[in-house]
Amino acid sequence: MFGWTGKIAQIDLHRKTWDIEDADFSILEKFIGGRGLAGYFLKKSINYHREDPAMPILLFTGPLVNTLSPTSGRMTIMSVSPLTNTIGDSSVGGTLGTSIKKAGFDGLIIKGRSADLTGIEINDYKITFVSAKKLAGKTTTQTSSALKGRGSVAAIGPAAENGVLFSNVIIDNHFAAGRNGLGLVFARKNLKYITVKGTGKTPVYDINALKKARDDIFRLVSASPAVMGKFGISKFGTGALYDLMDARHMMPTDNFRKTRFEFSDSMNAHAYKEKYNPESTGCAGCHIRCKKKTDKGLAIPEFETMSHFSALIGNKDIETVVYANKICNEAGMDTISAASTIACYMEIFGKKLTPEMICSILKDIVSQTGEGKKLGLGSARFAELMGKSNLSMSVKKQELSAYDPRGAYGMALSFAVSTRGACHLRAYPVSHEILRKPVATDRFTFLGKARIIKIGEDLNAVIDSLTACKFIFFAASIEEYANVFSAVTGIKTSGHNLLFTGERICYNERIMNAKRGFTKNDDDLPLRFFEKDDNSDDKTEPINREEFLCTRDKYYKVRGLDNNGMPVHEKALKLDLED
Repeated sequence: MFGWTGKIAQIDLHRKTWDIEDADFSILEKFIGGRGLAGYFLKKSINYHREDPAMPILLFTGPLVNTLSPTSGRMTIMSVSPLTNTIGDSSVGGTLGTSIKKAGFDGLIIKGRSADLTGIEINDYKITFVSAKKLAGKTTTQTSSALKGRGSVAAIGPAAENGVLFSNVIIDNHFAAGRNGLGLVFARKNLKYITVKGTGKTPVYDINALKKARDDIFRLVSASPAVMGKFGISKFGTGALYDLMDARHMMPTDNFRKTRFEFSDSMNAHAYKEKYNPESTGCAGCHIRCKKKTDKGLAIPEFETMSHFSALIGNKDIETVVYANKICNEAGMDTISAASTIACYMEIFGKKLTPEMICSILKDIVSQTGEGKKLGLGSARFAELMGKSNLSMSVKKQELSAYDPRGAYGMALSFAVSTRGACHLRAYPVSHEILRKPVATDRFTFLGKARIIKIGEDLNAVIDSLTACKFIFFAASIEEYANVFSAVTGIKTSGHNLLFTGERICYNERIMNAKRGFTKNDDDLPLRFFEKDDNSDDKTEPINREEFLCTRDKYYKVRGLDNNGMPVHEKALKLDLED
């Protein structure tokens, strides 16, 4: 077997036991790894009940991990989301995926609940359960420091331990497995951390073919302004998008009531570079190095954090954005949902917040004290408690990220139909609607967007399963990565074949959500985006709701769903899935 290790660790926290399972090669071919393979195994445990403490959490690498493949250091963590009740997953970088692969595993399946706070430590094929009582309440930074020398660290902070629905798992003290509340899944299992160290190598079928395919990708990337250019993400991180979003009237401002931020010039990526002069870092196996941090190790926020902790909540103090990012990362809390929930709170009560108040509220959310106790439920549940459900800018109870859907109609559809709640990364229409990669599309039309979003979802399902980074696809294509996959695994394939696998992965997630009770009614946007606000001076036009609903119906058709957005038995059979 090439690329894969063929081994999966089955870990039982309740019994403190573990076994190694041989992976079925036919399943590896059908689901690849990462998000796809995690979804396959999660579906075997899924049920019709929204709350199920027995639900496992899965950590899966892909066949390209721990090889020379470009951007191959990523992996997927998946379970059922406490925030959305959908399938919940996150593609995350750092060194954890590579370490799991070096330890000899394609993935870890963690079941049961420990009686007390526990850590799992993996060193090659040896798995040990360690008491983590002394780490209770510790931040992710403190936990990582205490575990220094034990390999890559995946840890939760006090936000998860205190029950925040949008808590994260933090990898290597810097990389967040975010958005879906996966940190709370750890906490509900009394799992404080996982450390992984390994020495193994991943066998490659044809190393020379891999080097050639790698060089082809490197050439494309080096010629990409969006990736490696003077103002690209390699130089400025994802914050390079800040000015683009504001200039195109897509900067979510004042809880999505406006689309431009008057202080954007002093809050963009250039302002961070001038003030902090950050260094570049990145995930294992990546040369783009889009992560930025100061010489003292202070993380520079990602674009979504930059945007939401400035424009969305009306904050013009750059130091507050950096400090808010630090609070969230050390507590293990999603920055997008945290800022969005604060924005919802501000609109409901008509409040303006000072920098000190912003940070104080964040700390209250982490500790679940005062106003933070309700805000830790996320904006959808908080707004519902306040009788103002329409003021939560969320889909399936997950808050929208920093792209106003009125400025890009593909993004509008993508947010609505995403299987994990509002997510710009499922189809990533930013690529073609804003960055014009691989080709430009008209961002103010739904024409053709149903099929484009479906294909984008299939593509990104493959990317999350191989695994690789979405940013490199601003330059390379699925065809280049088909060559990489063939060189690593020895399985002759094409971009078309990989996209078919991506379709299977996406449909499998649709089946799981349907079993969880999700319907067509959940594939929708907040009404704010369809209505004209006569009290606002913003000139952005609302989305035509009839056109949106018509395009959603077209999406269901090209996705192979019925008129109500539900999976169809015949389509599941065609994709070799059990429905």
